[in-house]
Amino acid sequence: MRKKPATVRIARWSATHPWSAIGLWAVFVAACLVLGGAAGTNAISDEESGVRESGRAGKIVHSGDFPEKAEENVLITAEDGGKLDPAAGREAAADVVERMKALDEVEDVGDPVPAPDGEALLVPVTMKGDTENADRRVQPLLDAGASVQDAHEGVRVDEVGTGSTAKGLSETLGEDFKKAELISLPLTLLILLVVFGAIIAAGVPVVLALSCVGAAVGLSTLASHVLPETSAVGNVILLMGMAVGVDYSLFYLKREREEHRAGKSHVDAIEVAAETSGHTVVVSGTTVIVAMAGLYLAHEATFASLATGSIIVVAVAVLASLTVLPALLAKLGRWVDKPKVPFLWRLTMRSGESRVWPALLRPALSKPFITLVVSVGALLLLAVPALDMKLKQPGSDDLSRDIAVVRAMDRLTAHFPSKGTVHQVAVRAPADRADDVKTALNGLLERTAKDELFAHDSTPTIEASEDGRVHTVDVGTPFQPKSDGARESLDVLREWVPHAMADVPGAESAVGGKVAQGVDFTAHLEERMPWVVGFVLLLTFVTMVLIFRSIAVALSAILLNLLSAAAAFGVLVAVFQNTWAEGLLDFHSSGAVVSWLPLFLFVVLFGLSMDYHVFVVSRIREAALAGAPTRTAVREGITRSAGVVTSAAIVMVGVFAIFGTLSMVEFKQLGVGLAAAILLDAVIIRIYVLPALMTALGKGNWWPGRVSRPGGPTSFPDQTEPARRNAEEQPQYARFAAEHQYGQPSAPQAPPQPYQRGGYRHDGHQRPGQYHDEAPRPGSYQQ
Repeated sequence: MRKKPATVRIARWSATHPWSAIGLWAVFVAACLVLGGAAGTNAISDEESGVRESGRAGKIVHSGDFPEKAEENVLITAEDGGKLDPAAGREAAADVVERMKALDEVEDVGDPVPAPDGEALLVPVTMKGDTENADRRVQPLLDAGASVQDAHEGVRVDEVGTGSTAKGLSETLGEDFKKAELISLPLTLLILLVVFGAIIAAGVPVVLALSCVGAAVGLSTLASHVLPETSAVGNVILLMGMAVGVDYSLFYLKREREEHRAGKSHVDAIEVAAETSGHTVVVSGTTVIVAMAGLYLAHEATFASLATGSIIVVAVAVLASLTVLPALLAKLGRWVDKPKVPFLWRLTMRSGESRVWPALLRPALSKPFITLVVSVGALLLLAVPALDMKLKQPGSDDLSRDIAVVRAMDRLTAHFPSKGTVHQVAVRAPADRADDVKTALNGLLERTAKDELFAHDSTPTIEASEDGRVHTVDVGTPFQPKSDGARESLDVLREWVPHAMADVPGAESAVGGKVAQGVDFTAHLEERMPWVVGFVLLLTFVTMVLIFRSIAVALSAILLNLLSAAAAFGVLVAVFQNTWAEGLLDFHSSGAVVSWLPLFLFVVLFGLSMDYHVFVVSRIREAALAGAPTRTAVREGITRSAGVVTSAAIVMVGVFAIFGTLSMVEFKQLGVGLAAAILLDAVIIRIYVLPALMTALGKGNWWPGRVSRPGGPTSFPDQTEPARRNAEEQPQYARFAAEHQYGQPSAPQAPPQPYQRGGYRHDGHQRPGQYHDEAPRPGSYQQ
């Protein structure tokens, strides 16, 4: 007796003990949420997230243990944007000072500072408490500013700072994500209703995916105490969790319904789904996890955090598909197809072979070489713009000007450039050299005061740590963060600082700040990308070889996924490095792609695309193992998996496309890049490139192995020709009609039924070539 696969054993236990399995899953999800909430999040600090020189600057500043203060800037300008009346400005500024000093949240209020152009006044305010929660305490200050504006006609009062900026941006982004969630869930349900034609069947994948997201968020919070977490992890978990959670449930549920419709009992249908789709889910999840693990080689805390969150949610989704999903299906029984949506239900229950997919596949099957050249050529053409990809970190100039606080930032930096783009010079030296460090920094500031690359509206202040070992000074520049002027000022400052510190023995210096962080981060990723890509390709190749026992399948999988990723990058560059789509997607082109996006997109796309590839090739191999010739196996595998793959792709494209509507440009690029890649993969790769390639390779698909064992049939009817309709005309089927039962010896069987065009099923024990459509018998295990 052959031991059943682990996926089958787990599924059978869950199906025969449904309440136990459902209860254990509920306890698991609840425990993850409770423990995660109790532990709290360990966020990435600036010291941990920096790389290269800006990273060293962050470590130097951190070692100085400077007290962190939440600073606010209250800007007073003319309401119409023109010249500010001096008397009205002074009155408003005095009112601001008086009101701010009366607030419990305020520690100190500075004297009003006039702008060099005479058209604005600035009131500096220092808040009490730390900087992390300043956005939650800043509202009284904002209310005070609004009251001043109401009391003084013709004056505009803006507030920009640690708390107010964070609050303004988080509120806008929070509304964006709420809108995305409100759209994505109904959209996913609508797509699944079309797929299944029944409300419960459509709801099961969504509910299961949401439970996976909840459990993964809790586990990710716990994991943050080992690997600190970035704030974007929750968004990535939601994105990946809904994508793979729905996909895996969809694969499993479609196969279970297919087998149950063929006459199997619920438990038998679940076992078949576990051995086929369940196995595919494990393989697919493994490939996604392998791909995401490549991010650890980026040697950067943010990527490590994103990798950890993604791996956790994918692993949880695989676990849910193997354990609680069989229990839900067994417990629901026939109720899974209730309540039916009349028209959609009839569509899903249509008998007979689809006419659409054979027609779409005809070019690839009849003329594989021509189809391969044309389709690959089209993808390469789409990939051409990627050759001109430029990378930059996002900055304030990428934010939508529809956000009130962003417009306030623009007005502040227009009148006070030193409050905008700032470089931070950090120096660490022995305490007895503190005077020498100050002298050197003052000399540096004298040089910047004479250079137009730097802002001159205020005099920079040198700050020293309590122990006198660390000194910092902020040097402003009048340029936007991603401009050439900001980059040039950084290069000049990084050249001047070492010279300034040359006469201070033991001094360690570095230049940081937002511009430096963006430049260093981009350079770091460009350096690490070959290592990440190489790791993902190598490990994916090894994984595919172990799964399919075929070097050819592994190589073709890698090449096809590289092709679709390159085409997606080409679309991304064509859309976001140019201006033609600005009005359509509501963004301002910076002429570049966000620097962290290509690496992250590559591993995500490689993992998700491999998901579909494994599922489709598994069905093709299943047909080949049953004795079908290559063309027939390709046709059967793709046709029979087309519905579920297309449905899953539509869900993913819909969810990802919603991210293209968000305000921040990095999320727009992420959504468009993912949606374009999945669409290209589902349409061009799966319909034209993959079938054409596998048809052209023939038996070479399974090199160096083969799919049929000795003694298998040597011939098989090609489905491009009419099949003979009785067993006597197809003697090769009769040789393999004896079916083995689990735990039962072979028994005489009824004559095999005629092969049914458009489908096949084979038993877990049948030999290669057995291709039948027998009705199930009690206790049998068929597939």
